[in-house]
Amino acid sequence: MQFWVWVWINLLFLIEAAMVAAAWGAAWRFDAIRHRFGIVARSGWAPAIAGLAAIALRLAVLPIEPAPAPAVHDEFSYLLAADTFAHGRLANPTHPLWQHFETMQIEHRPTYASMYPPFQGLSLATGRVLFGMPFGGVLLGIGLMCGAICWALRGWFPPGWAFLGGMLAAVRIGMFSYWGDSYWGGALAAAGGAFVFGAVPRLKRGGSGWDAATAASGIAMLANTRPYEGLVFTLATGMVMLADARRIHFVRLLPAIAAVLVPVVAGMAYYNWRVFGSPATLPYAIDRAAYAVAPYFIFQAPRPAPEYLHQNLRDYYAGWELNYFQHAVTFGGYRDVALNKLRAAWQFFLGPALTVPLIAVAWTWRSRKTRTFLFLAASLIAAMSLVPWFAPHYAAPATVVVCALVIQGLRALRQWRPGLTHAIPTICVAMAAVRIVMALLPIPFVLNYPMTWATTWSPHLEREAVERRLDALGGRHLVIVHYAPGHDPLKEYVFNGADIDGSEIVWAQDMGAGRNQELLRYFVGRRVWRLDPDVEPVRLTPY
Repeated sequence: MQFWVWVWINLLFLIEAAMVAAAWGAAWRFDAIRHRFGIVARSGWAPAIAGLAAIALRLAVLPIEPAPAPAVHDEFSYLLAADTFAHGRLANPTHPLWQHFETMQIEHRPTYASMYPPFQGLSLATGRVLFGMPFGGVLLGIGLMCGAICWALRGWFPPGWAFLGGMLAAVRIGMFSYWGDSYWGGALAAAGGAFVFGAVPRLKRGGSGWDAATAASGIAMLANTRPYEGLVFTLATGMVMLADARRIHFVRLLPAIAAVLVPVVAGMAYYNWRVFGSPATLPYAIDRAAYAVAPYFIFQAPRPAPEYLHQNLRDYYAGWELNYFQHAVTFGGYRDVALNKLRAAWQFFLGPALTVPLIAVAWTWRSRKTRTFLFLAASLIAAMSLVPWFAPHYAAPATVVVCALVIQGLRALRQWRPGLTHAIPTICVAMAAVRIVMALLPIPFVLNYPMTWATTWSPHLEREAVERRLDALGGRHLVIVHYAPGHDPLKEYVFNGADIDGSEIVWAQDMGAGRNQELLRYFVGRRVWRLDPDVEPVRLTPY
C-alpha cells in the first residue's frame, strides 16, 4: 500500500523520468523551430521577450491556477508590507491593543510592520497600485527573473543558448511553482543574482558603466530580499572578479556603482530607522529578539524563551522551531536535514529532465567557465549548510547559476547526442502540458507536493472562506480566533492589514473573556464572532 501512495505522490516525477528514458535515443532536430527561435534569440529584445513570455505563460494557466490566496506566515507579512507601502507609509503606528493582534513574522513594537526586507513588499504594492491586486507584483517578479536570466546568460553563452535558459526558467519556475503561485517570493532574489552574475563576463571584457550599475542594482536587490544568501553570492562573485582584476577598470566603474549603491544604502538606513527604530537595526532582528528561541545558525545556542501572551506563538517559536533546530544540530538530524535540502533543491530546480545535462557538465570540467559556475554554486551550498532551515527560495540568488550549468551541459550533450539536447526542452514543455491535463481531470491528483517545478505549493487555510462569508453579510466585523489545545501553529489566522481600525474585518487572538472585553469596547459597533478553526468544518459563531 505504501508503494502506491509513494507512486501517487511522485507521479509527475515518474512521468517525467519515463519521458527522459523514452527520449534517450531521440534524433529530433526541429529545424524550422530552431530557425525561428534563433531569430528571436539574436534580437536585442530577447531578454524582454523572455520576460514577457514568462508573464504570458503564467496568465495562460490562470483558469486552473488562479491568483493565490495567502496561507503562510511569511505571505501575510509581505502582504502587510505591501498594504503599508500602498498607503504611502514605511510603517504603521503600534495599535493601542496590539497584544490582541500578536502573530508570527509581524512587528508590533516599535512600529507595526513586516519583519522582512522591503523589496518583496514593494513589488506586491506595485502590483496592487498598477493592477489592483498584489498578484500583479508576483507576475512582474516572474517576468523580471526570466528576462534577467536571459540577459545574464548572454554574457556567458551565444544568444540562442541564453534565450533557451530564460525560457526554461519561464516554463519550469514561472508557470506552476510557488514562486509564481504565492506571495512568498523567490523571483526577485533570482533576478538580483542574475544581474550580478551577468555583469561578470561583461566587466571582464571591459564593460561599461551601465554593466557596473546593473551589477550594483543586483546587489541592492539581493540585500533587500535574501540578505544572507545574497551577501554570500555577492562575495563569491566578487572573488571571481578579483581573479581577473587586471582586466577590470575598477576606477572607471566606481562612479556608476556609487550612483546606485550610495542612495540604496542611505534608503535602507532610513527604512531601518523608521521601521525598526535605528539605522543600524536590520530586518528580522527585532522580531527574532522578541519571540524566537531557535537561532539562525547551527553553531549558535538557543535563547531563553520569552514570556508569550499566546499559546500558539509559544507552540511555534518554542515548540516547532526549537524542536526542528534541536534535531538539526544532532549528527543524524543534520544528515537528514542536509539530504532533505538537496532533495528539495533537486525537485524544484531540476527534476529528471534537467538532471541529464547537469550530469553532462562533468565532461566540461576542464572549462574555466564550468569551474566558475561550480564555485558559485558550492559557495551558496556551503552558506546554506550553516542554517537548519531551507526552502527553494533561499537558494534563489543562484537560480541563474543552475540555468548556466544546465545550458553548459546541454551544449556538451550536443556533441554526443544532439537529439537528446532537443528532446530535453521538449520534455519540459510536455510536462507543463501534462500538469494542465491532470488539473482538468476529475481525479484528485497530488499536485502540491513535492515542490517540483510542475506543481504548486498551496497549503489549505479556511481563512479566505471565512472572509468571503463575512463580506457577503456586509458591515464591519471583529473575529476572535480561539485555538484548541494542540493547534498546528503553522496554520495561523490572525493577520491584519496596515490600517487595523479601518479594516472591514479585524482578526484577534482569544485572550479570555476578561481581556476580550477591551476589544469589544474598543470595536463597538462591529459584529463580533468567535472562530474555532480546529473543528471540522471550521466553526464561525456569534461571540
